[in-house]
Amino acid sequence: MKILAINPGSTSTKIAAYEQEACLWKEGIDHPVDEINAFVHVGDQYAYRTEMISKTLAEKGMPLEQFDAIVGRGGLLRPLAGGTYLLDDALVNALHHAPGGEHASNLGGIIAFHLGQQIKVPAYIVDPVAVDEMEPVARLSGHPELPRLSQSHALNMKAVARKVAKEMGKTYQDVNLIVAHLGGGISVAPHRRGKMIDVNNANNEGPYSVERCGTLPSYQLLKLCYSGKYSEKDLLKQILKEGGMYAYLGTKDGREAERRLRAGDLQAKLVLEGMAYQVAKEIGAMATVLEGDVDRIVLTGGLAYSEFITQEIVRRVSFMAPVVIVPGEEEMEALALGALRVLRGEEEALTYQAD
Repeated sequence: MKILAINPGSTSTKIAAYEQEACLWKEGIDHPVDEINAFVHVGDQYAYRTEMISKTLAEKGMPLEQFDAIVGRGGLLRPLAGGTYLLDDALVNALHHAPGGEHASNLGGIIAFHLGQQIKVPAYIVDPVAVDEMEPVARLSGHPELPRLSQSHALNMKAVARKVAKEMGKTYQDVNLIVAHLGGGISVAPHRRGKMIDVNNANNEGPYSVERCGTLPSYQLLKLCYSGKYSEKDLLKQILKEGGMYAYLGTKDGREAERRLRAGDLQAKLVLEGMAYQVAKEIGAMATVLEGDVDRIVLTGGLAYSEFITQEIVRRVSFMAPVVIVPGEEEMEALALGALRVLRGEEEALTYQAD
């Protein structure tokens, strides 16, 4: 069985061809900023990106008709359970009018659906960022108008969790894991018997990352909001794009920060240590969610390549459970494997229920 995986980003579209579990090839299609900016809405880019994908398939000598299924990155949907969803009119309409707002990832399912329609094969999305399997108690924040929301790196975290469980000789549904995705944002989640029952929303809570502030002291933040120094737009930019390591060191490159550390920069050492410290604290908090019944702690994402960061985390959390490091993120593989599980009958495809 051949599967085409599609993962749109803000200025690029990644595609990959798989035969069973084996990747035949991957390709990144870059979109010039001036061409992308010509579209008023993200959804308007559908025909443009689809044409680029068709050209790439032709260059690879692999016509669309060779594929048995198409799978795309899920978008900013309403909260939903994890799994592989069959793309139909209701789900595509939801991606067009995503309640979470416009985002390039919304296009993944839209493009996959229409390509699948062309050649009459099923199309899917897998574990979008809106995956919400939180228990009721985990939603309480301390204020009824500010419920905790589940948005995370669900696609990579669940794929890595399945991989680690398999290496243990078990299934995802058999194990309790704490998975920390360390990237531009940081998500830390306890996975209990195949469900992600809690997670810090990487946009507004949890550890600071290379560019995000994470949890901030609420009283001091409130005072800053009313200080007159910043507009709402300015503060959102600082919290989501110019916070964390970047605010302290002026770089979003973890490798550069680690080079400074190795060269004796004490501020770089402190900031990286602080990031690892906060991740370890979050892992410790999630261990209480699992009541100490933790089979493995898993570190993944781009920053998991950093020996300094991972070893600082391991030093603080290894007393709880063995730590497994799976650096990077295999989103394309995760998409393909999600579709493959359904095609093989190992899982049932889920159906999106419209509001």
